[in-house]
Amino acid sequence: MAKAAEPAPPEEKTDSPWRSERFANRGRARHATVHALLEAGHSRRSIGRQLQMTHRTVKSLADAVKSEDLFRGQWQHSRTSVLDEYKPYLDECWDEGCTNAWRLWEEIVPLGYRGSYGRVSAYLREKRTSPRPVTAQPPAPRVVTRWILSRPETLTEIEQLRLKAVLANWSERDALTGHVRSFAHMLIERQGERLPQWLDAVRQDDLPSLHTRAAGIDRDRNAVIAGLTLPWNSGVVEGHVNRIKILKRQMFGRAGFDLLRKRVLLAP
Repeated sequence: MAKAAEPAPPEEKTDSPWRSERFANRGRARHATVHALLEAGHSRRSIGRQLQMTHRTVKSLADAVKSEDLFRGQWQHSRTSVLDEYKPYLDECWDEGCTNAWRLWEEIVPLGYRGSYGRVSAYLREKRTSPRPVTAQPPAPRVVTRWILSRPETLTEIEQLRLKAVLANWSERDALTGHVRSFAHMLIERQGERLPQWLDAVRQDDLPSLHTRAAGIDRDRNAVIAGLTLPWNSGVVEGHVNRIKILKRQMFGRAGFDLLRKRVLLAP
């Protein structure tokens, strides 16, 4: 991607993490107080009782080296931007040598970006001027789990790129993703005969949590193979068992067996 002359449309105004001087002074004072008590030998729990702060608040203040770091971190994590989803793409283009904001803005618009050019320009300007590397924030674990459990073809181009960036930083997670998707393929295509090979492949990787799951499956290998092969399952029975348990818990300590029986028989 070649560099081109960059036009200069009006930039968006960005908010400051310091919402007011009063807010800033209060934060600095709380930060200084907590660190003074820590240096005096007080525990975090004791500081929380003395200052009437929650454990999370004390931890945030204690872990921040400077008050500015604390507020900068809060701002970055609490504020979301329409550009966040496309930052991994911008990072990849930046690493390839394309640093032209206008051209990158034109590239992400067809991918679904609905924000302004100013956000893209501001992000790239921060990458140019910041003394520390500026990259996209990693997605939440729940989001990564959803991507891994989804069919690859159902993910958008941006989601595939973000998942690729996550997996590139942790080889073990890449192996885990492969095993999870392989098992999902067995389940959907009813290929239970592949289960022994899948278990052997899992044992060859250093994935203790998945080894535990594999050991549990191996103990019921014949039943699992049957479940992954035959068209029948116990889903309907399990559904009725779950319904009965809910009715029983709703009546716990307030009714006997006769009423429970009537509710089970009459409930939809």
